[in-house]
Amino acid sequence: MRTPDSATATHCPYCALQCGMNLRPEPGGASVVVEERADFPVNRGALCGKGRTAPAVLSSRVRLTGPLVRTHATGRLEPATWEEALDAVAEGLARTGRSHGPDAVGVFGGGGLTNEKAYALGKFARVALRTSQIDYNGRFCMSSAAAAHQRAFGLDRGLPFPLEDIPRTGCVVLVGSNPAETMPPALRYLTELKANGGTLIVVDPRRTRTAEQADLHLAPRPGTDLALALGLLHLVVAEGRTDEEFIAGRTTGWAQARAAAMAHWPELVERITGVPVPRLREAVALFCAPSSAMVLTARGPEQQSKGTDTVGAWINLCLATGRAGRPLSGYGCLTGQGNGQGGREHGQKADQLPGYRKLADPAARAHVAGVWGVDPDSLPAPGRSAYELLDALGTEVKALLLMGSNPVVSAPRAAHVEDRIRSLDFLAVADVVLSETAALADVVLPVAQWAEETGTTTNLEGRVLLRRRALTPPPGVRTDLDVLHGLAGRLGIEKGFPTDPEEVFEELRRASAGGPADYSGISYARIEAEQGVFWPCPDGSHAGTPRLFLDRFATDDGRARFAPVSHRDAAEVPDAEYPVLLTTGRVVSQYQSGAQTRRVDELNAAAPGPFVEIHPRLAARIGAVEGAPLAVVSRRGRAVAPARITDSIRADTVFMPFHWPGEGRANTLTNPALDPVSRMPEFKVCAVRVEPA
Repeated sequence: MRTPDSATATHCPYCALQCGMNLRPEPGGASVVVEERADFPVNRGALCGKGRTAPAVLSSRVRLTGPLVRTHATGRLEPATWEEALDAVAEGLARTGRSHGPDAVGVFGGGGLTNEKAYALGKFARVALRTSQIDYNGRFCMSSAAAAHQRAFGLDRGLPFPLEDIPRTGCVVLVGSNPAETMPPALRYLTELKANGGTLIVVDPRRTRTAEQADLHLAPRPGTDLALALGLLHLVVAEGRTDEEFIAGRTTGWAQARAAAMAHWPELVERITGVPVPRLREAVALFCAPSSAMVLTARGPEQQSKGTDTVGAWINLCLATGRAGRPLSGYGCLTGQGNGQGGREHGQKADQLPGYRKLADPAARAHVAGVWGVDPDSLPAPGRSAYELLDALGTEVKALLLMGSNPVVSAPRAAHVEDRIRSLDFLAVADVVLSETAALADVVLPVAQWAEETGTTTNLEGRVLLRRRALTPPPGVRTDLDVLHGLAGRLGIEKGFPTDPEEVFEELRRASAGGPADYSGISYARIEAEQGVFWPCPDGSHAGTPRLFLDRFATDDGRARFAPVSHRDAAEVPDAEYPVLLTTGRVVSQYQSGAQTRRVDELNAAAPGPFVEIHPRLAARIGAVEGAPLAVVSRRGRAVAPARITDSIRADTVFMPFHWPGEGRANTLTNPALDPVSRMPEFKVCAVRVEPA
């Protein structure tokens, strides 16, 4: 919508808070400036540095402004017309499909795509390409939490309550999350929690800026969050703190989960995690003392090869104490990417159709096929998950269309993934900038950014939001919807891929109707009028659902399900050759693979490059010097970055941020071992050795 003074009310392009902002055109209309938007309830005007500087990436100095095609004559990417570029992409994809079958063509999407683009990309893969090989980088975000949510509650939405409930609860346990750096405007909810008399427990192997705000900081060894949660549940049982009425009336599976937890006695958990027993007891007392409490997880416990079970153990703690399905209580996941929630709800994920329907469900296939006007039998079966798809490039998947992702930097075992991408017969990338992945492509398609197109996103609360276009894209730039429309036409699909985002959203509403993530009662007009609408919202008279599970859980019998889980080691544990643990994460001034934020001068000044965070005792043992290059070596490769010596990390652990390419690429080291349920790679823990470079 337009504000009275002609600024456009919209949302930040980065994290899943989707902070509200106003964009005011600069004189001449070539760019915009960001202004606070105090009326939006999520951030109430607050913005981090990334949001404030987002318009810098609109500059032609840093972005793509015309298509590029790799020529046979030079082997380099050269400027081309849009017709030449789209012809080349359509021919490359079609040629591969004809020669090797439709599943030799892959599609890889992104958690930053709007709902409309995610929906259209999933439809394009299954209708125009007829391939099963589609997934997206959101698989690397909260898929373990999603799987645990589905298993326990029958439905996955990052937060089953709005952020505004957090300051009003009695205790928050924040597991593997550092919102002070990953989503700074959200930190106020934790500050307000403490001001209201509530308590904050932070679980993190590092004493982060968020952990410094905690009433209690637990610093477990990376990869042991599952044992920690089980140990806390053991103490809850042993101290008689369970809510037997809630367990009997609203859950199933308690006997098995209880038995599993009781095998994790406090002294054993201390040996596994390194967290002293008195700290475990203190955490249980703080969590159980008030009448309401929450557990919030993020990538720390989720990006593990046992991430689904780990999240399940934290959910068990909520269920056993009656802290779920009640006001101001429950388990929630802090989604990372801007549209990580909506991106998986509407068809980018290998096993899902729009509305969070399952691709393997005949009824779901029939409903969506009816909306699409195709035979249900023509829809492919579920395909490979994200890492498995990347690992198959060049062998079974020979051509790839990639939109809004940079796996050369962001994927685990990144050097191997880069080799796989280089081995493709054909690669087309649609992106805003010439990312490290786009630089390897045969065709690069420059696409519009958040300020230059209209579309919806779904934030971490399940609140569907509308970004309105504030600028016209440069002449050489098209939207992703334009790209899919042009490719579909060249592949013989003349209808079904409109370029108008509202028209796409109206079709998405019909496709989602009756599904778990039902958007059918949500419209652009309602979103603007109501500051976003929470799904599920099955019709226009429905108010939306800001709080889930208060009456019943979304399972067949309405009861939540305990998960009988037990601790197991990470896929790699330290040994004589690799005696140290590596964990990875973000810094406040960069975002994800850094493809956009690394092009903003102000952000680079604050965070110019990678580093290795190392404890003084470990630094002394290996001879590391502050600021001197330090090599971190795993079974998958070697990374080099300056040492940052600090006592805020465990002495058996080093930390690297993952935003940079080149020799400091942290994901050269990370382990692609997959969770058996979510197919999440084990980004958060691997065995390394550390030595002066």
